[in-house]
Amino acid sequence: MDWKEIRGNWVLIPQNPIGIIHFLGGAFVATAPHLTYRWVLEQLANKGYVVIATPFVNTLDHVAIAKSVLLNFERTLERLHDSSALRKLYLPVYGVGHSMGCKLHLLIGSVFDVERAGNILISFNNYAARDAIPLVEQLNSALAIEFTPTPLETNKLVQERYNVRRNLLIGFSNDSLDQSKALSQILQARFPEMVTVQTLPGTHTTPLGQDIKWQTGASFTPFDALGQWFKQEAYRDLNQLKNAMLLWLNPLSPP
Repeated sequence: MDWKEIRGNWVLIPQNPIGIIHFLGGAFVATAPHLTYRWVLEQLANKGYVVIATPFVNTLDHVAIAKSVLLNFERTLERLHDSSALRKLYLPVYGVGHSMGCKLHLLIGSVFDVERAGNILISFNNYAARDAIPLVEQLNSALAIEFTPTPLETNKLVQERYNVRRNLLIGFSNDSLDQSKALSQILQARFPEMVTVQTLPGTHTTPLGQDIKWQTGASFTPFDALGQWFKQEAYRDLNQLKNAMLLWLNPLSPP
């Protein structure tokens, strides 16, 4: 599979798709998701999921961003059907977000009328502007600068209007930016028995891990052994993330 740019989205299409994933990344790495999240997205595609990764640039108006990425996703899906790149049969659609991407999927599911089989929310982040953007703290004394909706408004929207029933929340053991715990309480109150919460080893940047190419020489040396050990260690957290996502998406699928 090769990445294709379609109407501003980056797309991977497996041969026999079993579902569609709309991916949204973190605030400062979302402009090129096919590069920054390449490994984890390609692993999902290898298991049969069409991946549509929508780039975006962060602004203060998060509802406007949510509306824009949803429109881009739907236009790309329409183009795939019209061009016969994707057959017009029902495939479940899952939202997958990392950090700010989680907030955007929550807004999409709260403000707009969408049909989703579920959402995977990784390292949810809902900070105020002054905490998320260091420069804002210096300017905020003179100017009222804040995200729309604010963190409190976002929580209230989700509490009252979020309509995606099945959710997987993934946090990492060494992540001071993660706010999944508060979100899990809101979602579990809204959809009892439909919310899965997992804490995996790793950090806020674990989903950004990339493939490490290690070429052994003609004979296997101690240096090669060290390189393979390093690669195994680097992949351990990434593989656990991949396995947790795939198991939730399809509990009956082989690992």
